[in-house]
Amino acid sequence: MQSQQSQDLRTWTNDVDLRNVTKGQRRMALSIRQSEILDLARAEGRVLVDDLAQRFDVTLQTIRRDLGEMAEAGLLDRVHGGAVPRAGTVNLGYEARRRMNAEAKAAIGAACAAAIPDNCSLILNLGTTTEAVAQALIHHQNITVVTNNMNVANILLANPGCEIMVAGGALRRSDGGLVGELTTQFFEQFKVDYAVIGTSALDHDGDMLDFDLAEVRVSRAILRQSRSAFLVTDHSKLGRPAPARIASIAEVDTVFTDRPLPRDLAQRCAEWGTKLQICPTDNPA
Repeated sequence: MQSQQSQDLRTWTNDVDLRNVTKGQRRMALSIRQSEILDLARAEGRVLVDDLAQRFDVTLQTIRRDLGEMAEAGLLDRVHGGAVPRAGTVNLGYEARRRMNAEAKAAIGAACAAAIPDNCSLILNLGTTTEAVAQALIHHQNITVVTNNMNVANILLANPGCEIMVAGGALRRSDGGLVGELTTQFFEQFKVDYAVIGTSALDHDGDMLDFDLAEVRVSRAILRQSRSAFLVTDHSKLGRPAPARIASIAEVDTVFTDRPLPRDLAQRCAEWGTKLQICPTDNPA
């Protein structure tokens, strides 16, 4: 009986780590609505109470109760106005991240690329949003791109006006990223016009966060070796937990994102001199 219950739970929670779930939480079976909410959260990176109430034609209180139960079961993390997938200390898989908020990333990538002129040098680091920037750089002329992202390099092969320089280091097969001390040393040989970086999470104090300390060290080196720095991040990263700090967005010149930041954080950006560029999609959530 216990074995069957455990099997059922793995089915309900899509292999949530049971070591982080209490005995009482293990009894939770998701309703059809909660299952759909979980699928939406994983697909979009974030769900909002107001949007869910309208989508399912139920009250805000019902949605808040659903999200609360799912948070207790270790499936979601509650954030202001909604919830995000439970991340803990491990990032989502690459394919899940690539599909998540794809329209927003494309809009962010196009806006960031528009701010980068021809005849310049830049660094693009790891992340699916920086890959969207690379896609939008296909028609730029006479640019040099230095990257530790194999996906970025492959995208830019289609641009004959782009010289591509790829870092050495340990290849992370999960996402085509190169990290480690060799990667950091490689970037220290350059001084580029622009750095375009992504982040796994952004807390409400304005700190950029990540899950991999080796990647954090590389990102810090990239910021040091650029004259101007751009952060590209969609709204799902705000309030998401991650254990390792990269830097404050006070250290970047412009943040490209798809939705306005909370008022307090936007005010801090104004004080720091960090510009905010909102890049709405054609079909905002």
